[in-house]
Amino acid sequence: MYHVVVLAYGSESDRALGVPGEDLSGIYSAREFVWWYNGHPDYSNLAPDLKSTDTAIILGQGNVALDVARIFLQPTSELETTDIANHALTSLEESSIRKVYLVGRRGPVQAACTAKELREILGIRDLYIHIQETDLLKSPADEEEMKNNRIHRRVYELLSKAAAAQPSHPHSCQRELHFIFFRRPDRFLDSDNSDGNVTGVRFEKTILQENGSTGKQSAVGTGQFEDIECGLVLKSIGYKSVPVDGLPFDHHKGVVPNNKGRVLSNDSADRFEQGLYVVGWLKRGPTGIIATNLYCAEETVASIFEDLEKGVLTPSTTPKPGREGLAQLLDSRNVKFVPFSGWEKIDLNEKTIGSLRNKPREKITTWEELLKVANE
Repeated sequence: MYHVVVLAYGSESDRALGVPGEDLSGIYSAREFVWWYNGHPDYSNLAPDLKSTDTAIILGQGNVALDVARIFLQPTSELETTDIANHALTSLEESSIRKVYLVGRRGPVQAACTAKELREILGIRDLYIHIQETDLLKSPADEEEMKNNRIHRRVYELLSKAAAAQPSHPHSCQRELHFIFFRRPDRFLDSDNSDGNVTGVRFEKTILQENGSTGKQSAVGTGQFEDIECGLVLKSIGYKSVPVDGLPFDHHKGVVPNNKGRVLSNDSADRFEQGLYVVGWLKRGPTGIIATNLYCAEETVASIFEDLEKGVLTPSTTPKPGREGLAQLLDSRNVKFVPFSGWEKIDLNEKTIGSLRNKPREKITTWEELLKVANE
């Protein structure tokens, strides 16, 4: 129906750790939790228990992990003026969580976050931040990594400064953020009464080992273990794209196989699917920030223009039914959809209600209500 189709649906699933106890209650993916507090209709009923424990462990030290930790630790008086979903705000107001562990397999030099996001969480008022001084020691390989990566250098500097500025112990009632490095989850723990709820995580201590072929440092286990107690775990270990029936997909890498955005055929690495392109995390995996996606999109668009000029695509003079043809097909299959005008009604409704509550918007969090507003 179109001369060109670009796949841009990103990553909406999660990687699994594959360690014992991963199915215990109280363990969620960070994606699920983010969708819960952002008002995604599929997760508005997630209802994580924030009252029964004072400690949460977040596995991962990327931007999503930091964002989740910030939601736990930031005063709700500041969150209430954002567009956070109302059900999440209510739950956070009643939360007992006062201590958050951010755990990573490698060291502070390799932390996957960016400086801006790290600065935001380090700037939370009256927050005690703990980092082991020994974890901040750098090896020659670390120095080399920092020399070649400005972001890693800045992140390390911010962590070092935060560690030096803290008192030796938190005062009573103070919320705590603990950066734990050189640990990888070995198993999730539950209580002897087998109620099925997570009570802690057993971690294996790691050291960094240089990979001779890539020069990168990988975390390897030492055979030493330690347990950290908690009542809630969030896995922020990476997103994963999902395949669409009939379209090429690399299940191992979790991406649509492509060359500069041109989708490669499943049956041949040398053949392209004519007129089919891909961008974003679906193209290169769940890494990078908005700026990374900008460059990624520009590369795909350049490929489209190049193929147009070379005559690789169906000539634009050949008519295609486009929007009208798609509308007819959807109608013949009785597929209902929300047009842009429906989205505009939702947008206006959320902003109008939000303005009455001193918020940018008050999100509608059920499909029923969303469709009702869109069809008014």
